[in-house]
Amino acid sequence: MDDEMLKDFVVEALDLATNVEEHLLTLERHPDDLEILNAVFRAFHTIKGGAGFVNLPAMVSACHLTENLFDALRTGKASVTPLAIEAALQASGFVADQLNELSNGADPASLASMPQDLEDILTQAIEGNAAAPAAAPAAAPVAVAAAPAVAAAPSAVSTPSANGGASVLGADGSLDWNALYQAVSGGAGDVPASASAVAAAPVEADAAPEESPAASSHPKSLPSATPKPAAPAAAQGRRATDNQPGGGKEESIRIDAGKLDALLEVAGESVQAANQAAVLLEKLQQFKFEGTAASLMSTLAETLGRASRYSSELQRATLSTRMQPVGRLFQKFPRLVRELAKDLGKDVDLAISGAETEVDRVVVDSLYDPLVHMLRNSLDHGIETDRGAAGKPNKATISLKAWQEASSVMIEIFDDGKGMDPDFLRKKAIGKGLIGEHEAQSHDEALQLVFLPGFSTKEVASSVSGRGVGMDVVKTAVEKHRGTIRIDSTLGVGTRFSIRLPIELSIIPTMLVRTAGAALALPMAVVERVVELPADFDEVGGAPVLRDQGRPLPVHSLAGVLGYEPGSERVGIVMAVPHPYILGVEAVEGTADLVIKPLTAIQTNGITGTARSAEGELVLVVGLSFLLEGCRSSVKAVAQV
Repeated sequence: MDDEMLKDFVVEALDLATNVEEHLLTLERHPDDLEILNAVFRAFHTIKGGAGFVNLPAMVSACHLTENLFDALRTGKASVTPLAIEAALQASGFVADQLNELSNGADPASLASMPQDLEDILTQAIEGNAAAPAAAPAAAPVAVAAAPAVAAAPSAVSTPSANGGASVLGADGSLDWNALYQAVSGGAGDVPASASAVAAAPVEADAAPEESPAASSHPKSLPSATPKPAAPAAAQGRRATDNQPGGGKEESIRIDAGKLDALLEVAGESVQAANQAAVLLEKLQQFKFEGTAASLMSTLAETLGRASRYSSELQRATLSTRMQPVGRLFQKFPRLVRELAKDLGKDVDLAISGAETEVDRVVVDSLYDPLVHMLRNSLDHGIETDRGAAGKPNKATISLKAWQEASSVMIEIFDDGKGMDPDFLRKKAIGKGLIGEHEAQSHDEALQLVFLPGFSTKEVASSVSGRGVGMDVVKTAVEKHRGTIRIDSTLGVGTRFSIRLPIELSIIPTMLVRTAGAALALPMAVVERVVELPADFDEVGGAPVLRDQGRPLPVHSLAGVLGYEPGSERVGIVMAVPHPYILGVEAVEGTADLVIKPLTAIQTNGITGTARSAEGELVLVVGLSFLLEGCRSSVKAVAQV
């Protein structure tokens, strides 16, 4: 079997399996939605055809039984029940697990067979639902249906194309896995029959109307609680647009992510080179040129201007290829919340918005674990077990939303639970020896204590939480991508986790400053404005303070907080952070979009990366979280005091 063919199947099938899970959770709330029933049937039907072609018998068996179940549901022979939803979710989970194993390089021959409990629950769902409409004894339809099941199975995979079965391409030019399987196997009768599940399927497959390859391969996008995000980059490469005429022309290709990263780095370096050339040209133009030299200088200026425009366009185009909607990540969470809430005995609804918001793919890939930790925290700690006693509706709500704010992406998780008690948090941290008795005195500082390693409010660890790991991992993961996270909570109202991340990781808008002889860059996301600093300051508690727009703001020396020898700092930058302050520097030298290279080999207090200015000078980039926390070390440092 061609490895490339297997990869193509896995990419498309993973996309279908993810959408199936989303549809099933929507179907649980809207059991009469025929469009969703049809979409789920087509998805399992399509995956089964591809799995048969690449010889994955366990996947064929699971898809075949689930297909039988949904054929009964969509044709009205059965009703949507909790058992049917649970069985289908387990089947989609099994299929997704096998696809993920293949995606991670597993040998198809090493995949597990279909578990007996999965076969049992699917069979029970089919038997229970199929018997209900006729009000007949449960044993009768099973006995009648079991015999013709093997003979009927081929009908379920028979999807002749509109031109008599010759075409293996869908309307958009992508492969129709069912038609391809039939074309190479000599007909529909050769479906891999590894499965006792296939032999035992009690619903007659020939009840299903035949599907055209185009309809089977590309289920219609349906409205649901979560807006459907764009397919993963690899899947987008395989698939042309749905509106494309059936000419077989593909408008995109799959490209290895590493190649895109390398291209982005080259594009960034080309922009830097063009900027440096522009600076050199500006210096040259201060001299007087005559005759041929003047003409050459004019041509050089025009050429460099064009090169600069093209390099910037190349950079923007390359950046856009790395952008992906966060919905690709968000769509994984409804089932997680559903199952965990069920385990905890709580009734919780997950409301998702802003799934179309785009962010760098590296961020999307790395945010799964942090968001899982926060959702588990909200479910276990935040949502009350007895909400009636708190005067709240029995069904709790956790909202997960994203939006773009300037050059950042904001991701927020809010639960309408019991909220956090800052005094209780402070006592817990002191009791565990994580802070001293006189630390974290303010409401906000106490809330941020949950990010300390080893911090937990649980007396006894459970399978969900209580071991003192999790939220510190969340903070580390967010800060790794130059992001920030904070907590806001009100007792009796709820808790909000807010994450701020740069839309794009490699290039950020900065303000260039100089202090103690060092060239430094501050992220523009936290710069409000520039003010002049006086020679003498008022003091509060021995610390310098400057009144700005009617509010007294503390003044910090940038050189001092970074450990440099302070000089004459007469320029102040008002920082747009939760607790505003003024940062003193010697000079502001303008703004620039810099290509950031993260520090990996060493750790320097307050510095997260380096860049090159237009003049080619090395610039140190001050960390966003360091600035947001008032130029103090992160909360983790408190634990070491």
